[in-house]
Amino acid sequence: MVAVASDRRLPLQGGLPPMEGVGGVVEIACDESGFSGSNMLDAATPVFTHASVDLSVDEAVELIGVLRSGFRRSWTELKSGTFLRGPQAGEALGRLLAALDGRAHVLVVDKEYFLVTRIVDLFLTEPSYAAGTRLTQERRPAALALYRGGRAADGREWRAFLAAFVELVRTKRTRPMDHHAVLRFFQARDALQRVGLGGEADDVLDGLDRARVGEVLTRLAHDDRSIPPPLEPMLPALAETVLFWSGGQHRVLVIHDEQSALTAGRLRRLQQVLTDGAALAGRVSPLAGLVTVDSRDDPRIQVADLLAGVARQERNDGDDSLLRPFVSPTSLHDREAMPDRS
Repeated sequence: MVAVASDRRLPLQGGLPPMEGVGGVVEIACDESGFSGSNMLDAATPVFTHASVDLSVDEAVELIGVLRSGFRRSWTELKSGTFLRGPQAGEALGRLLAALDGRAHVLVVDKEYFLVTRIVDLFLTEPSYAAGTRLTQERRPAALALYRGGRAADGREWRAFLAAFVELVRTKRTRPMDHHAVLRFFQARDALQRVGLGGEADDVLDGLDRARVGEVLTRLAHDDRSIPPPLEPMLPALAETVLFWSGGQHRVLVIHDEQSALTAGRLRRLQQVLTDGAALAGRVSPLAGLVTVDSRDDPRIQVADLLAGVARQERNDGDDSLLRPFVSPTSLHDREAMPDRS
């Protein structure tokens, strides 16, 4: 009997129903590039990018049509790899950036720096869903000092320290704490200390305490949902994206390609964190809701996916000017301010 492939799709998962009865909502479409799961030290994908656009569906359809016109083959979805290898890639990229000028935003996350922020936010302060965003800027000097000190020191010891941290927190929740992983983490810390990073970086390493690490790992093992997933950059990236488009004036409805990290529970916690830090009157969260869609069904997601891929591949390695403060609020045109949406 010959099996027949089905074109039926699994139901979409995740998301947060939009808040009802609120006005002044900006609707954006988002996608990411460079996600490598818990393999945060994959040399092939050193950065993670999260792109957002505020195009209408009709505008996105028109833009994709223009971009496809430069390719002989008709693609179901135009991906960044294909886009950048095209015979007229430079011209097509120019069209893309011109069309998105003032209509798009890209966050670039250096994964090594992300891991350093996790070390600081988990083991030196109280873990929270605000961690790694502009709402916790007071923690960033310590993370930057450790990151820059580690990058300037012995590469082998630095990578071993980060790898030991990944192994330490990769253990699934509801499983007993791995004491051998704890031992390896502190052995890697001690080896890095012997290298001597200097100044505040050494202070951060000194501040790592076995009892504190054990406490956090126990909370993770007991499925403490107040702690965000330690190796998931999507949530702080989403928070930064919402804060950018809100500008303290608008609520933001996010249309997002389906992502396993964007569960309703996590999004509700993120929504509350953004409410607590909101500049909007009445303490209303700038995150109005999040709707997951299949990228094949929404051309705006396809544009965001293309932009995220282009930004990731064009990113210059080693430029830590993009680390302000954790994920860099930047666009390909370095647009600093929100457009006037009044």
